[in-house]
Amino acid sequence: MGQILSLRHYRHDVIAHSHEHAQVVISLSGKLDFEVDGRVRLLRQQHLIVVPAGAHHTCGSEQGSHCLVLDVPSQDWLGESLGSHADASRRLLDNTGHLSLDAKQHQLVSWLASGPVSDPIIARQGAILLLASLNNSAAESVTAKCLPFAALDAFIDQHAAHPLQVADLARIAGLSCARLHSRFLSECGLTPMDYIRQRRLNRALQLLRRSALPIGEVASQVGYASQSAFSAAMLREFGASPSALRRESGDN
Repeated sequence: MGQILSLRHYRHDVIAHSHEHAQVVISLSGKLDFEVDGRVRLLRQQHLIVVPAGAHHTCGSEQGSHCLVLDVPSQDWLGESLGSHADASRRLLDNTGHLSLDAKQHQLVSWLASGPVSDPIIARQGAILLLASLNNSAAESVTAKCLPFAALDAFIDQHAAHPLQVADLARIAGLSCARLHSRFLSECGLTPMDYIRQRRLNRALQLLRRSALPIGEVASQVGYASQSAFSAAMLREFGASPSALRRESGDN
């Protein structure tokens, strides 16, 4: 692992890996598709993703995304650097999270991103300030129970071949459609329908790579009556047609 804070530009090429340290990825510009342990999220400006140590994650950006990345050196570093904030930071970093920055946090991130992260002292102190401030944000965000993603995912997978509405997910979550929409944007950066679409298309990608089903049958299993509409959706999502994605899998 390199320095604590660094600036990184993510592109269309997908990165897929895990590492032994926790990480916080903060979007400065653009949109970054992020998946942590199977949960898809869209990282936008003034939002961040917490990646726990050891969590497998993939990310990529079709049009490019500029981010400030905090690589946490170790659990010992947290204790040595954050004092009374250390336990709250450990709890924050032990769980995948999607948070938005408040105005003061955004100001701090913007200042750090303007250049001084290359200075090890500024980077260390900046990381400490960021983590301490995020403890408060995380505490506020968990006052409401998180969305039941496991139940929502199971429902989407079970009914992937059939039309789904926001009302279906709202009923499972016990929320109104409007409240569900707001919670989805807050917790994963996607609308409910975008979340359904991404989960269906990721399921389609697995079927293309792991089965010999005809492309039309794959389309049908994830809710597309038209193979051309399915192909267009896969092209937008993954940058390649279903047949090309299947060939890539065979090549690899």
